[in-house]
Amino acid sequence: MSITEEVLANIPGKPLEGLRRVDALWKALREDAIAVPNVVQVCDDPLDSVDWDVVICGGTLGILLGAALVQKGWRVTLIERGILKGRDQEWNISRQELNVFVELGLLSEIELEAAIATQFNPVRVSFSEDSNIFVKDVLNMGVDPVYLLETLKQSFLKNGGKLVENTAFESLEIHPNGVSVNRSTNARLMLDAMGHSSPVVRQARQGKKPDGVCLVVGTCAKGFDQNQTGDLIASFTPTQKQCQYFWEAFPARDGRTTYLFTYLDANRDRFSLETLFDDYLKLLPEYQNVELDRLEFVRALFGFFPCYRQSPLVLKWNRVLPIGDSSGSQSPLSFGGFGAMVRHLKRLTNGIDQALRCEMLDHSALSLLQPYQPNLSVTWLFQRSMSVGINQKIDPDQINQLLVTVFGEMQRSGEQVLKPFLQDVVQFIPLSQTLLKTGILHPALVLKIIPHVGIPALLDWMLHYFNLASYTALYSIAQKLTPWIATLPSDQQYVWNRRLDAWQYGSGNDYVGH
Repeated sequence: MSITEEVLANIPGKPLEGLRRVDALWKALREDAIAVPNVVQVCDDPLDSVDWDVVICGGTLGILLGAALVQKGWRVTLIERGILKGRDQEWNISRQELNVFVELGLLSEIELEAAIATQFNPVRVSFSEDSNIFVKDVLNMGVDPVYLLETLKQSFLKNGGKLVENTAFESLEIHPNGVSVNRSTNARLMLDAMGHSSPVVRQARQGKKPDGVCLVVGTCAKGFDQNQTGDLIASFTPTQKQCQYFWEAFPARDGRTTYLFTYLDANRDRFSLETLFDDYLKLLPEYQNVELDRLEFVRALFGFFPCYRQSPLVLKWNRVLPIGDSSGSQSPLSFGGFGAMVRHLKRLTNGIDQALRCEMLDHSALSLLQPYQPNLSVTWLFQRSMSVGINQKIDPDQINQLLVTVFGEMQRSGEQVLKPFLQDVVQFIPLSQTLLKTGILHPALVLKIIPHVGIPALLDWMLHYFNLASYTALYSIAQKLTPWIATLPSDQQYVWNRRLDAWQYGSGNDYVGH
């Protein structure tokens, strides 16, 4: 019996079976064996009736937007394949990002405080024993998904939303005047919140392999001596199995959550999640300075998260908008999830509200709601520099040395540079300062990185870097256009407001510091 089999056998809920189901999907992805569904059909005839303004498929994160849209007065129905409820494991996020729930009227201040299960400080960034960086108020709060989703669910229902549980998505028919989901729910607009594995997304991508994948395994366990601080990203081993291993650790209400993750491609020769879990359990004692037999494991966590260079996903269909991880617009470093959804919640709520009011529901108008963001696209080079090709030869300590150097320069530049980056917000001036200092002070290291990432990736990055500069300048200028935009016809207001959103978020100017 392997160490993974031994540990997972003692955790309630049969996590070993779940791990192997997910592993089978990961293997199918590597081997190009995932079937392309045919769930979306375009029909020329109009629907006889359209009963809803919005139908949302996928409730775990879809309820965030659903609750916000019913607050705006729209008729919204939400379809969830199971029971809409949160998981036991907290979602980690920074405090200022949570304020959007109060701004949109989704939670009161009292409810927001009740949703926070854990708070801790500081978090650590470490790539060697003598390179520890400590930062306060970054991903230092654990939100209780059970409480949060139940509160939003009740608000959604109270304001007139309809929830259809235990109903899987099966089909989508697109008509000139609306969409029909499962041939039973007709609406003007469909929001796809079904995540990376959405059948709508898989049909749109037509079997294209992801350009990057993040494999994650972990547990929540009791028995740690120290559980008052967190690790945002840490590494203490050289590259192994053509991967660099990274760690995260967060205090949880019922223990301590520790994750092992790595960035790689979807080459068919990559190892399984179960193999990664074996390594996690073998390295965990050294990482946390604790023996396994002292720990009481409460939960097992695992998954793989694909990402594509061509992002966001541009659909050819009218009246369909992917949101959250379905959109493919997440960072290749964090791979989306709750934090990314929260960051864009206000923007999407206001944008969808305006699109419905102006009937801007064709594919070109809706694509403006998921714009290209150069501040995310530039991070592809960072992801590439933190991963190793299946047959690539590099110094085993190169990635850790690079990260020690880059994060050291960011720390010396101040929290105004370091904190946004740690929250997946890349801004032109802080990025330029960091790169300039690294290039001048550590030229030998930079010369090692160029052949590692490759010239094509470097040239692609330069385009996104130029666009980041352009978006920064455009947003600075465009803020003065707000009074003029208010005088335009409603459809032109919609277009210009989406441009402002794209420039703001694409330049990282949506970030609100402490």
